[in-house]
Amino acid sequence: MAFRDAASFGKRQEYVAFGELLKRGFDVYATLVDDQQIDCVLRSDGEEPRYVDLQIKARSKQAKNPGMFSALDIRKPRENFFFMFYSEAADTYWVMPSLDIVTKGSTNKRGKHSGKHSLVFTNTLASGEVKPRPKWLDYQDAFHLLSEALGTDHFS
Repeated sequence: MAFRDAASFGKRQEYVAFGELLKRGFDVYATLVDDQQIDCVLRSDGEEPRYVDLQIKARSKQAKNPGMFSALDIRKPRENFFFMFYSEAADTYWVMPSLDIVTKGSTNKRGKHSGKHSLVFTNTLASGEVKPRPKWLDYQDAFHLLSEALGTDHFS
C-alpha cells in the first residue's frame, strides 16, 4: 500500500462505516474533529432522543496483525460510548461498548502504553486466511447493541 493510501485508510473506512450504519437505518452525525474520541454520534428519534458516541477503528489487509487493535486509550468509558472495529482482511465488524473493552480486553500493565487496552479479533491461519476469533462472537456484526443503547428495536 502506498503511503497516501495507508495514510487515508482510516478516514476512508470511517466513511464506509458511516454508510454501513446508514444502510441499517441509524441516524449518523459525523464530527468534524476527533479530539474527544468520537467519530460520529448516533441518535434515536423517539419522544426522548438518545445518543450514542461512536469511535471507529479499522485495520487494513496489509497490517501485520489485521485483527489486532492495540494501545486503545479509553479516557471516559461509559454506557453510551461504543467502538466499531473493522478488519479488512476478515471483512468483519465488531461493535463493542467501551465498558466491555476495559473489562474484557487486555490492559497493558507497564511500558509506554501502560493502562491502554488491546483486543485481538482474528486469527491468521497457516494458509494466510484471516478468521474471526470465536471469543468475540457476541460482538461480531452486533449492530443490535447500538439499537439497544438507543432504546430502539427496529434496526437490523
